[in-house]
Amino acid sequence: MRSPTRVPGRRRREILSAAATLFAARGFHGVSTEEIGAAVGISGPALYRHFNGKESLLAEMLLDVSERLRGAAVERVTRASDGAEALDALIAGQIEFALDHPALITVHDRELGNVPEAERRRVRRLQRLYVEEWVTVLSELYPAARPARLRAATHAVFGLLNSTPHSAGELPRAEMAELLHRMARVALHTFVNEP
Repeated sequence: MRSPTRVPGRRRREILSAAATLFAARGFHGVSTEEIGAAVGISGPALYRHFNGKESLLAEMLLDVSERLRGAAVERVTRASDGAEALDALIAGQIEFALDHPALITVHDRELGNVPEAERRRVRRLQRLYVEEWVTVLSELYPAARPARLRAATHAVFGLLNSTPHSAGELPRAEMAELLHRMARVALHTFVNEP
């Protein structure tokens, strides 16, 4: 079997986005390659020119989002003038992701176990690096807090912000984003400061 070629920009994103939507709606095992292909106007077998199979597509999807989140976090923190601005930027970035890509959140939560082990380790590593961006910023703002507490608080805030597959839709986007941002800041300030 020849190795898959990398799908160029827009087309690649179309395939990954369509697959995310389908996987979120019906589960990884409930979607065929033919259905993914049909969603983007190509045949199912044509997907094999780009991915070795559904597992490869799922791995690419979760690696891509993990790389983008981490890269954006590094950029946001680098541009910030201080820790408070950096934290606000990190929260805003996570909210933007959560509101724009609820299907990816659902897929990650339910389907990471279907990613081949090597790629799953890479996803986890990227996620740890992303969390450490938050922990570094929080350490600057709350120097007395233990790193383990900051890590736990970061994961808890991700749970809050990543609730959008269940919570978004009733409020206008801007209002939902503001609500999530305020809740994240209050939660972090309140609980990171606890002994």
